[in-house]
Amino acid sequence: MSNNIRFDYTKAEKFLSQREMESMKFAVMNAKDRLLSGQGEGSDFQGWVDLPVNYDKDEFERIKAAAKKIQSDSDVLIVIGIGGSYLGARAAIEYLRHGFYNEMEKEDRKTPQIYYVGNSMSSNYLQDVIDVMGDKDFSINVISKSGTTTESAIAFRIFRKLLVQKYGEAEAAKRIYSTTDKARGALKTMSDEKGYECFVIPDDVGGRFSVLTAVGLLPIAVSGADIDQLMEGAAKGRELAMNTAYEENASLLYAAARNVFYRKGKNIEI
Repeated sequence: MSNNIRFDYTKAEKFLSQREMESMKFAVMNAKDRLLSGQGEGSDFQGWVDLPVNYDKDEFERIKAAAKKIQSDSDVLIVIGIGGSYLGARAAIEYLRHGFYNEMEKEDRKTPQIYYVGNSMSSNYLQDVIDVMGDKDFSINVISKSGTTTESAIAFRIFRKLLVQKYGEAEAAKRIYSTTDKARGALKTMSDEKGYECFVIPDDVGGRFSVLTAVGLLPIAVSGADIDQLMEGAAKGRELAMNTAYEENASLLYAAARNVFYRKGKNIEI
C-alpha cells in the first residue's frame, strides 16, 4: 500500500489458502462499506475514521504551541492515563523516535523525557518514577474522559502535589495540561476552576482509537516528532485504505486473514 508499510502474510500461507482469502472478499468489502457509511455497530464511536482529514485545526495549533512550551520549560513530561489514553502515544514515540527514548543522552534526544503513570495501582512504580525524575523541571499531561478513573486520579493527585510544592499553585497551573471531555466531567470542571490548558477528547472517538486526537498528539509533539507530517501520512493511509482494490489493500487483506484464522479457532496473534 505504501513504500514503508506492507502486509506480508507469506509466512502464514501454509495455514491460509489463497482461495480462503478470495472467499472473504464479499464479507470484507461489505464490512468496509458499513464502516464508511456509518451503518455498522458502534457507529456513534467511529469519528476516528475521518480524524486525519476532519480535526480541529485551531486546537491542533494549540497542541503544537503547548508542546513547544513544555520543551522549553521542562526536562520531564509526566503523562497520566490508562489504556488508550497513553498506549498510542507511547507506541508512536517509540516508533518515531527511539525504543529507549528516555535513556538517550539529552543532547541526542533534545526533548523532555516522557514517563507514563496512572496505568496501575503500584505505589512502587510511582515512587520509582519520582526517584528517576529527581529535581528536574517537569510538566503534567493528565488524560481522562471523566477524570474519575481510579489509577489516573491517584497518580494525578500525587504528581500535582509535587508540582505545587515545587512551583507554587500559580506556576503549577501553567504546567498542567488536561485532555478530557469538552463540556463535562470531574477533570473538565477542575481544569476550568484551576485554569489548566485543556484539550478535547472527541465524543465519537474511543480511547483505543484516540492517538490522532490531543490524547496522542500532545505527548508525540513533545517528543519532537513532526505531528504535521504524522497527520499528512495518516490522511494518505486513509485514502489508500478506502480506495485501493481488495487484492492490494493491506488493511482489507489483514482483516480477511485475521477473520479466517478466527473462524479456525486461532484467535491469538503474536
